[in-house]
Amino acid sequence: MRPTVQDVARQAGVSLATVDRVLNRRPGVRKVTIAKVETAIAALGYIRDISAANLAKQQAYRFAFVIPDGSNSFMHGLEAEIEAVKLHSAANRTEISIYKVPTFDSLALAATLDRLDPRHCSGVAVVATEDVVVQDALARLCQNNIPVVTLVSDTPARQGQTYVGIDNVAAGRTAGRLMGSFLGARSGKIVLLAGSMVLRDHVERHMGFDQVIISDYNQLQCLPIIESMDDSGIVKQRLRRCLAAHTDIVGIYNMGAGNRGLIEVLSADSAGNKHVVVAHELTEHTRRALNTGTFDAIIHQDAGHEVRSALRILKAQIDKTPLLAGQETIRIEIYLNENM
Repeated sequence: MRPTVQDVARQAGVSLATVDRVLNRRPGVRKVTIAKVETAIAALGYIRDISAANLAKQQAYRFAFVIPDGSNSFMHGLEAEIEAVKLHSAANRTEISIYKVPTFDSLALAATLDRLDPRHCSGVAVVATEDVVVQDALARLCQNNIPVVTLVSDTPARQGQTYVGIDNVAAGRTAGRLMGSFLGARSGKIVLLAGSMVLRDHVERHMGFDQVIISDYNQLQCLPIIESMDDSGIVKQRLRRCLAAHTDIVGIYNMGAGNRGLIEVLSADSAGNKHVVVAHELTEHTRRALNTGTFDAIIHQDAGHEVRSALRILKAQIDKTPLLAGQETIRIEIYLNENM
């Protein structure tokens, strides 16, 4: 038979009201009494029924997802996964709101975070930049005891924040290994495309890619990063200019979005140049590029896993409950034409 709160109170020699205050982290309980209750809980193996407790208190979780607006196909997929979870959230006493901000607009992102009312927001999941204004806004949320999960791109570690996403240094190293392996003995230059270097995921991918190329493929030279704000039109314009300026380009690594512009440029290459192309995120467009041989490899992360993981982590932080080890690890997936 499972131990109850009455058993905990009896074991600790305190009242039921005192046990309730300790379980709910309410003030007014002496440290020695808290220690007695926690010792009794451990000795009895008491496990609190969080769902029943929340139901009794009429407590609901209210979560905010703050994501970039724009044409980024992966972010559209992330939003679709949030909407899918929303369909079933009411049954779990969970309310989910989505706030979209202009891509790479740190001031708008910070303002959106600051408008979240601590009285009506239980936790926040956000795709954040490293700009100071955004980091300060995240710090204010944590100061108000609102747990924060950063999605897709990590940020400088602060108390109260948890990152949910792939290891982007490892993803960059994976891209470097794929590039070097596909090129073999070929020598030449590699084009590096990024959305913006204010995003830590792009910075870390570049770092990992560079490490492998410099260490193991000294016949290859990485060109300076082309920043495109993840805009397909900008990718198209700047990549064309780069290809015209360098006749010895053998590879292209796109560590951000804007893949439609990249595909358009490569598809229109009448000279028949074959560049090895490694990019990120499996979408309708990148899947087609793999199938046609325009792209050689896609490094992917599961947006649905990230959304569900963010919710589990936020709930665990609120309820002070443990998480299953390994369940929240977002794995790096590699797609080739052969394994589609």
